[in-house]
Order: sequence, then structure tokens, then C-alpha cells
Amino acid sequence: MQQKPRNTADVQRSGQSTFRGAAPHVSLASVRRRRSGYWLTAVKGLVVLASIGGFVAGSAYAPANVSFAQVPAEERAQLEAQLKQLEAEMNAHQAQIDSYRAQGRTLGAEVGKLNATVSSLNAQIRALQVNMSLLDRKIAGTEIEISATKSTLEQNQEVLAQLVRKAYIADQASLLEVMLKHEQLSEFFTDVNSIQELQGTVKETIGTISSLKGQLEGHKAELGEALTDAQRAQQYQAQQKARADEVARQKRALLNQTKGQESKYVSLLKDTQARAAQIRARLFSFLGGGQMQFGDAYQLAKTAGEATGVRPALILAVLDRESALGANVGRCNYKSSMSPTQQPIYLEITKELGIDPDSVMVSCAILSDGAYGGAMGPAQFMPATWQMYKARISSVTGRRPPSPWNNMDAVTATALYMKDAGAVAGNIQSERIAAAKYYAGGNYARFLNTYGQAVVDRANRFQDDIDLLEGR
Repeated sequence: MQQKPRNTADVQRSGQSTFRGAAPHVSLASVRRRRSGYWLTAVKGLVVLASIGGFVAGSAYAPANVSFAQVPAEERAQLEAQLKQLEAEMNAHQAQIDSYRAQGRTLGAEVGKLNATVSSLNAQIRALQVNMSLLDRKIAGTEIEISATKSTLEQNQEVLAQLVRKAYIADQASLLEVMLKHEQLSEFFTDVNSIQELQGTVKETIGTISSLKGQLEGHKAELGEALTDAQRAQQYQAQQKARADEVARQKRALLNQTKGQESKYVSLLKDTQARAAQIRARLFSFLGGGQMQFGDAYQLAKTAGEATGVRPALILAVLDRESALGANVGRCNYKSSMSPTQQPIYLEITKELGIDPDSVMVSCAILSDGAYGGAMGPAQFMPATWQMYKARISSVTGRRPPSPWNNMDAVTATALYMKDAGAVAGNIQSERIAAAKYYAGGNYARFLNTYGQAVVDRANRFQDDIDLLEGR
């Protein structure tokens, strides 16, 4: 699978045993021997076996196996079906918008486009509500999993504590004490292998505890991601509601100005050249840092779009800072934020470009969830991903080697990645999926109705500006 340009999920977790380095009387991986030799060792082992009874066989509790969500499958299926239906409705509204756009700048087309836009935004809001319902159930299920794992972990820790205590007590017993507790010694010869069985049980318990701790960390990370997704969905829902209200206001203002007459609408278009000049001069801020006038940014995206088949407005939307949903980009040194596996590749890139690796900034690590940073330049590609694309970038721009911090190279890289993600299929759904893949790689499905839709909405607003610049 291709690496995603932006890094959101490289989380390091410790795999070391909790008991590594513990004192000898706690670490039971080996049994201490005394001068009494193997006989006394066997005696002590059986004293332990006699004293702990049922702990010898199957004392480790199995890790909790709680199905995600504890939510009826039928209910989840209904919500997912609603979500698909709403996505289809959104696609239909977008097709209407595109149809009105193709009709040219007439009053009827403009009003129809505004109506379709409001309907699309309302469908998006309902889709976000369904998505949040699914997230609520995921959060509830993950909380149940955390609770069950904690309970099982505590049980296994108590078993281990009792095993350790019994083993320690047996270790302190003298040979005379052991002999007095048993009338016959023949049983020792038949059960001499029980010591190894005990060791295996303790090791199994320790292994189970380690596994449970890993599960617990995973459940907590999953819960954190679900909560973050829910917060983003709520924020985006509020934004879409505000935008729907604004589009409705624009429609009312337009109808008030024109009184429904085409001739009056035509007179309003006479300021088109002035508006186009304003759009061309407006500053465009790149996601990874840097600014240029919108007209210049559009020309870069247009060139990249012609080479790849990706809509220039979509390229600009991905590169636009507003589409990042508040991500922290381009403010950190590679040493403090980049994965150790990415750093050597980063140093290769900067060396080839003749750049001091400390002189350019990369995206910061996300301290709240342990994710690495290290994404480079306006396109926010990770070093390994940039290496995969650099030959194709050069074939478009002619720059060898291409630089992640060069605007034309970065715009081309974004266009190439979006092409590979399916953005040239010619429909909004494919663009939404490609944008979500750009942001989250294989986890794109979680971000279709937030990041993916935000990019498509931004692209549609850019498309209006581009149509004005192109005189359409």
C-alpha cells in the first residue's frame, strides 16, 4: 500500500515486558539452585504445587474478546445504509450544480445552483448526524472493551501476585520442613517435571498480562481517535450549517436585487472584470506554508491538472491551508518530529538538493496520540512518499531533482497523488474519496464526510472563482 503524504498514525508503543529487569525473587524465568541439589529443588517445586492448587493449570485468564461496539448489527447496518443514501443524494445535488454551471451565467441557472447548493449542504449535515451516531456507538463499544480488558488484566495480575508469593514462601522453606509435610517421597519422582509446568504457567501469565496491556493501549488509542473524529464532525457540521445559511442569504439578496428579472441580473454581471481582478490578486495560503496570489496558484494547478487530468480546483483545495482542519504543519525540525525510519530518506533528499536539513521546517508530531510528523513542503509529503514520486514529478516539471519546497513541484506532486487515488474518474464521490486518501491513507473511510467533503466543498468554491477568471 502506498504511504500517505501526511502522517497521522505512526504510533510507537513499548513491547517490553513489565517485569523485565525485576529483582530475582520476582523474575521467575529461572529457578535458583542450592547445594541440596536437584532433590531439594524437586521437593520445593512440589510444595509450591501443593500450596497453590488450581493455579498450576490454566491460571492465566484469556484476553477479553469483546466485539467492537456491542451494538446490534442490524442497527449499524441501518445507519450505514442511511449514510450511503445520503451520499447518493449529495452526489445528485452536485450533478445539478454542475448542470447549472454549464448553462452559463443566467439568473435561472444562478438561482438553481444556489438551491441545489443549499440542498446539498442540508444532505451533508444529515450525513454528519448519521456519521456521529455511528461514532457514538463505536465510542460506547470501545469503552466496554476497555472496561473488560482492564478487568481481565487485574485478574491476571492478581493470579501472578499469588504465584509469586507462593513461590517465594516455598523458596524459604528448609528441607526438614518439607520432609515433615509429606510421609511419602515416591510422589516426588513422578512429579519432578511439575516445576517446569509451574514455570510455564507463570510465563504464560506474564505473557498474557503483556498482551492485555497492549490491547488496553490499543483500545485507548482507538477511543481517542473516535472522540477526535466526533469532535471534528461536530465542528464541520456547524460550519456546513453556517454555510447553508449564507448561501440562502445570497439567494435572497440576488432575488431582491433582480426582482426575478433576467435583464437586471445581466446588469449585475457588469462588475465581473473588477471581481476577477480581486480574485486574481487574493492571497492563496498553502497547507504546508507559503503564499502567492490566487491567479498564480491557479496557473500552477492548471499546468498540473493538464498533465494529470485532475481538476485544478481540487488540487488547490487540497493544497489550501483551510482544508487541513487545523493540522499543525511546517513548524518543526525533523530531528524532533520525524520518524527514525524517515530521517535517513529526508537527509538524502536535502543532500541531493544541496539544502541544510536544519534550515527547512517539517510538520510537527501530534503529541496527544504519539503520531510522528515530518511531512514536507506545501504538498505535505512524507520523505519516503516523495522519493516514490520524484521521477514522475520531474517528468512533468522538468526539474531534476524536484524539491518538496518548490511550489510547482509540490503542486505537481499533489496532482499525481490525487490521480493515483482516483480523482480523475469525473465525479464528486471519487474526488471525495481521493481527498480522504490523501489525508489518511488506508483509513480514508473515516474521513469521507469530514476532510474529504471539506476539500470537495472548497474545490467547488474555487471552481466558481476559476470560472470567473476564465470568463465562463
